[in-house]
Amino acid sequence: MRVDFYQLTRDPAEAVVPLIARNTLSAGERLLVVSDDEAQLTRIGDALWSRTPESFLAHGRAGERDAARQPVLLASDLDSGNGARFVVLADGQWREPEGFSRAFLLFTGATIEDARRLWTEIGRREGLERHFWKQEGGKWRESA
Repeated sequence: MRVDFYQLTRDPAEAVVPLIARNTLSAGERLLVVSDDEAQLTRIGDALWSRTPESFLAHGRAGERDAARQPVLLASDLDSGNGARFVVLADGQWREPEGFSRAFLLFTGATIEDARRLWTEIGRREGLERHFWKQEGGKWRESA
């Protein structure tokens, strides 16, 4: 599994998740977005809406009618039910994403120490590939 670490220094999760969702859907995949913070999930859901129909990203909430059909599903845990193979851990809290092929861990300065420990731990585990992303001049760039 590939794990992408996204250090949020400029933009909040609700600005980053739609970018990840758009790229995920373009790759023909489904996405699960996980957060224990209900208010954060609401902000992310709002960000997935847009003023123009061509940039709207279809999504829903776990537990709602037709949740299993949603290409992007917002949930408080990893039991998605939408068949997603990609997962965004929007609240910076690591959960073992078994059964997923790619995980995106979004973290801020408040959770940077946890992210550093996890980076080291994942580096020791077989079958996990890690990547680190940070913003430079408003664009996301992969860093060493």
